[in-house]
Amino acid sequence: MQMKKKTIAIIGAGIAGIASAIRLRAQGHKVTVFEANTYPGGKLTAFSEKGYRFDMGPSLFTMPQFVEDLFKVANQPIAKYFGYKKKQVICNYFYEDGTTFSALADIDAFADKASITFNVEKATLLDYLSKSKRKYDLTASLFLEKSLHKTSTYLSKDTLNAIFNINALDINTTLSDFNAKVFKDERLVQFYNRFATYNGSSPYQTPGIMSMIPHLEQHYGTYFPKGGMHSITMSLFQLSKDIGIDFHFNKKVKEIIIKGNKVQGLEIDHEFIDADIVVSNADVVPTYRHLLPKHKAPEKILKQPRSSSALIFYWGVKQQFPELDLHNIFFSNDYETEFDYIFNKRDVNEDPTVYVNITSKEEPHDAPKGCENWFVMINVPSNTGQDWDVIIEKSRRHIKNKLNRLLKVDLDTLIEYENILDPRSIESRTQSYQGALYGASSNNKYAAFLRHPNFKSSIKNLYFCGGSVHPGGGIPLCLLSGKIVAELIENQP
Repeated sequence: MQMKKKTIAIIGAGIAGIASAIRLRAQGHKVTVFEANTYPGGKLTAFSEKGYRFDMGPSLFTMPQFVEDLFKVANQPIAKYFGYKKKQVICNYFYEDGTTFSALADIDAFADKASITFNVEKATLLDYLSKSKRKYDLTASLFLEKSLHKTSTYLSKDTLNAIFNINALDINTTLSDFNAKVFKDERLVQFYNRFATYNGSSPYQTPGIMSMIPHLEQHYGTYFPKGGMHSITMSLFQLSKDIGIDFHFNKKVKEIIIKGNKVQGLEIDHEFIDADIVVSNADVVPTYRHLLPKHKAPEKILKQPRSSSALIFYWGVKQQFPELDLHNIFFSNDYETEFDYIFNKRDVNEDPTVYVNITSKEEPHDAPKGCENWFVMINVPSNTGQDWDVIIEKSRRHIKNKLNRLLKVDLDTLIEYENILDPRSIESRTQSYQGALYGASSNNKYAAFLRHPNFKSSIKNLYFCGGSVHPGGGIPLCLLSGKIVAELIENQP
């Protein structure tokens, strides 16, 4: 029986909201997106100033198949909207002892180079990546591609296979302990520990199953979108408009209207907007606190510890650095202390790991001639009332000292432009609770099951997508959350 077509209202034009809108429109529904900001994309946005263009949010593009799939669903040629190229060097790493390492995209070449740099057997590296792949293959269909809160998810061969091989998932050890058992060189342990930051967690707390993340980067590769990361947003936004999705910007939703435990629509600017189905791409905490004030909130879920946030300096630099690639990581000397700081257990860390992304390496017009645009980030705690002005000043000094030392430069003489994004501004611009980048942290081995579902069982026709709900934060998982929501709606009884 053909499904009756619905009027669907989506709250938020983040990447997950846009993804769900495209899929729902492809199903034939009438879809309207309401966004509080004046632009689409949420965290995945950009700005330009004084001849420099900066991507503001995520700086790494992986698993492009999830973007490609949206164009297939919409039956539109991706080449008309979006292009990207694979990077041959994933990232450059700089250690305090003078070690530098370029992580090559080719797995065999990567293992050859890493075996020499870190004095480890090539076979050990390949075996680590093989186990990383196995963990992903065992769990992807269960933890990433389907709702964890539907009985049907567990009635499958994939689930039984994951349960049968549960010891291979290393859920009862931490990521750091798992890595330390495999590798003797502390630099290589640190290299693989840093993948915990991909979902805002600590390698000293998050389970060993997170060692699957290197597989996603190494196997699927990393890519640079033509026009920068913001082009992901703009291409999907243009696709959405072309297939008939309506967008209304500068429209802040006041309340999701419920009657008889069923969605009726939205209140916006004192006006009632009728909708058969509502999808919230807003962070789940403010969704309950502000948009569902008359309904009991799932306090246990909402009070989970938040993931890390970020402090980002956007610097216009009056020099080009041949030794730096698009992505560069300058490691801390005291990584464990750094993660204590990130999760609010210590004061400001004095030797942070620094992430430097330079899109003008790929798009020269992103900076004036002879200059570079630096996206300089450190992981920081979520916003719980810290004195961020003090933290920013201390962090700027520590970051400059570190980069000056390792690059042998004086950045004070080279930086001609600066802008800053901190947890406060992340929270105010995107409504992400406490400015956390990935919603709740994934430090608990049961974290996947504790994330908010993509639907509300007690309120019919209310759904959720985005980084604060299942399956999690980051571009690939946000796109998958949009897919899960569309499939739940399509399979409604």
